[in-house]
Amino acid sequence: GITNLEDALDAIALGADALGFVFYARSPRRVTPEQAAAIVSRLPPFIAKVGVFVDEKLERVKAIIDNCSLDYAQLHGSESPEFCKALGQRAIKAIRVKDESISEQLSNYKVAAILLDSYNPNMFGGTGRAFNWELAARAARSNCVILSGGLTPQNVAEAINKVNPYAVDVSSGVELSPGKKDHAKLKAFIEAVKQEL
Repeated sequence: GITNLEDALDAIALGADALGFVFYARSPRRVTPEQAAAIVSRLPPFIAKVGVFVDEKLERVKAIIDNCSLDYAQLHGSESPEFCKALGQRAIKAIRVKDESISEQLSNYKVAAILLDSYNPNMFGGTGRAFNWELAARAARSNCVILSGGLTPQNVAEAINKVNPYAVDVSSGVELSPGKKDHAKLKAFIEAVKQEL
């Protein structure tokens, strides 16, 4: 949920490996492709840049990836396995974990990674709520899992120990307000993550 250059550079200086830019029109963290491109153009090398989309047209996703020099598309809607396949290894499929049925969904997607997030029927991420990490731990045994959903500086170390994910994703857990990061929370979160590596 990066919306400004200051937060982007701050996150990188503190040790973030990837930055996300939300292009979903109904998100309070939304940026335009022009805003994202301006921020990305000022970033140092070796930082993964991720566009976050919800049920967007494939042509638009590809255009934004190219125009903003993004590395990945994180797909939070009802995108099909075929949609994801069209993006190849630039696709990260987000799955909202409701119950045990997650295991059936995972095998359908051939993507760079699976992001597991909390289920909320009215939201496509950014819920600020954790879910049953045991389900995520099972998924992480045979999938490249990015853990999301309700992570904070206080619980991320426990989450990593329980799930053993490839990566963790945070937004609301390190914010002052939607789209504006809290430096102290961001620092504490990244330090907690790095201690577990």
